[in-house]
Amino acid sequence: MSDWTSLWYVWLILLNVFLLLFCGITAFCIKFCCQKKRFPVETFSRHPSDLSVIAFDSDSTAHSTVT
Repeated sequence: MSDWTSLWYVWLILLNVFLLLFCGITAFCIKFCCQKKRFPVETFSRHPSDLSVIAFDSDSTAHSTVT
């Protein structure tokens, strides 16, 4: 069995894994704490919305100037 101290790349990989894990846990905790302190957002009531549609025919002047 080889000496673990000579396998520097294994320690480097383990360090990267632990750093990523630590950053993920920290981000989760910060997000969780910020969501708890945030005031409840007032939801918008559902109103029917108006929708405008603009249709272009193939005979329109805008189409004929482009082609």
